[in-house]
Amino acid sequence: MILASPLVFFTSIWIALMPGNCAASEITKSHPQCSSSVKRSRDNKQEARMRKDDSTKAWLLQYEQLLHIEEHDFAMRPGFGGSPVPVGIDVQVESIDSISEVNMDFTMTFYLRHYWKDERLSFPSTTNKSMTFDHRLIKKIWVPDIFFVHSKRSFIHDTTVENIMLRIYPDGNVLFSLRVTVSAMCLMDFSRFPLDTQSCSLELESYAYNEEDLMLYWKQGNRSLNTDEHISLSQFFIEDFSASSGFAFYSSTGWYNRLFINFVLRRHIFFFMLQTYFPAMLLVMLSWVSFWIDQRAVPARVSLGITTVLTMSTIISGMSPSMPQVSYIKAVDVYLWVSSLFVFLSVIEYAAVNYLTTMEERKHSNKTGKPSGMYNIDRIQAMAFDGCYHDSKTEMDQTSFSLHSEEDSVQERSTGSPSTNSSQIKRRQSLGEDVGRIILENNHVIDTYSRIFFPIVYIIFNLFYWGIYV
Repeated sequence: MILASPLVFFTSIWIALMPGNCAASEITKSHPQCSSSVKRSRDNKQEARMRKDDSTKAWLLQYEQLLHIEEHDFAMRPGFGGSPVPVGIDVQVESIDSISEVNMDFTMTFYLRHYWKDERLSFPSTTNKSMTFDHRLIKKIWVPDIFFVHSKRSFIHDTTVENIMLRIYPDGNVLFSLRVTVSAMCLMDFSRFPLDTQSCSLELESYAYNEEDLMLYWKQGNRSLNTDEHISLSQFFIEDFSASSGFAFYSSTGWYNRLFINFVLRRHIFFFMLQTYFPAMLLVMLSWVSFWIDQRAVPARVSLGITTVLTMSTIISGMSPSMPQVSYIKAVDVYLWVSSLFVFLSVIEYAAVNYLTTMEERKHSNKTGKPSGMYNIDRIQAMAFDGCYHDSKTEMDQTSFSLHSEEDSVQERSTGSPSTNSSQIKRRQSLGEDVGRIILENNHVIDTYSRIFFPIVYIIFNLFYWGIYV
């Protein structure tokens, strides 16, 4: 008993002076709680040191408590049961990626920003600074359920991470921004294509909350819609961007607020002038060349007419793949089909000329009892060979002119005196008069009127066409 008391005294002094020695085998057996308490003390000191060195790690551990996320049911909208929550919207249009006439839709990329106030997210702050978060907090709080009416495809950009930003202010105001691309329907009217102007709109609306729960509005009126200065399209010129609002009614759920992003597109005409209108004009004028070709040159006039008709049909068929199959007539259809009609009529005109000429030749042969020049076998064979009409009188004049020229040259060589220039000029003038007389005699009256009638009517048509559609 006397020896035990000094031993207990020295043991207590040893533990007080060297607490780390409680891990010794004897002390551990007698005091098992000492080791765990010392270990927890060391871990707490290390964690406090890490929090002091890395403030972001400490903040991530505290934001849920600071925003009281676990204390509220964020499946309910702010102010549930009271007045509708106001949600402001503004849009920054980054680009209009494409306009498809075939599918009647457009694709747009823009930044969509939401503004609202949720007092459940308010937090104390001495510096009045906001907190910014990424997409990971979105699933834990309430956000507006905005969708795009008449959209076909849409997605949020996710390179390198989801392009979502959430900013919360100490008073509970929230900014929710995301970068999205939407392909939406646009009802287009092609009755004036390609001289048309199209009006399209992208519509935003809450999917679940009607006007009694959510009030959707433009944050800054018309200034809420901003566009990039470098937005451009290959076939269109953007005339106007505007923001508007309205209501949508559904019989089963009621009235909803709806916002509109309106833009007006005017088509560039220069591409279609080069690819469609100018070639059509040239083909129509080319078909008029047949009016100046001899009416007996059948191969030349028929081949020219058929070539122009086939080329016009190629131009018309080339426009079809890039256009929707609409049930009404477009402006370009009017021009191309009228041009095709002029080309077709030039072929019909020669058919009429050939038929009437044949009838006149038959009447003349019946009256005189002699075959006319049209039915001379030698001339028909020659015309079939080279496509040109051969007149016997003209050939005789040319033969006599060549004979006279040979006699004059022989006489010059024998006598040594040159012939006078006046005799040669007279012979050449007489030959030119004979050729002109033959052309006028063989020219049908329909060709004469067609040379004037066709160009005048086509010019009048162009004046009316461009005056109406432009």
